[in-house]
Amino acid sequence: MLQIVFNEISAAEISRLDTLDQLELLDAFKVSESDLKDLDTQEGDDGERLGKMVRDGTTLYRFRTDDYRIYFEVSDKTVIVHRVMNKNSFSDFMFRSKMPLSEDEELSKSKHFWKLIDEGRNARRM
Repeated sequence: MLQIVFNEISAAEISRLDTLDQLELLDAFKVSESDLKDLDTQEGDDGERLGKMVRDGTTLYRFRTDDYRIYFEVSDKTVIVHRVMNKNSFSDFMFRSKMPLSEDEELSKSKHFWKLIDEGRNARRM
């Protein structure tokens, strides 16, 4: 089983949500090692719920729900959540960046997106 750890930024992002939204999001955020392994071998998720991006040898995963995107890494049986973003702010980001909406591949090319992730990666874990 994977332990979920939030950093200061992702904890603040999720704490800004209504309590019911927090509970629904955390209830939906179920990721197993087999989900990630299947994703790595292209046999698993259809790309709707889980996605994967790689930059400079670092793998970042995306978990998609109806209204939110959770961006995380996995290290030593720990899911480290870097960012929790509302899909509307994500859509706005995509629109402002004039990027086509094939999210994972295009995001992996965006310096601004990786800056957001690096801020989360460098934040203190809660």
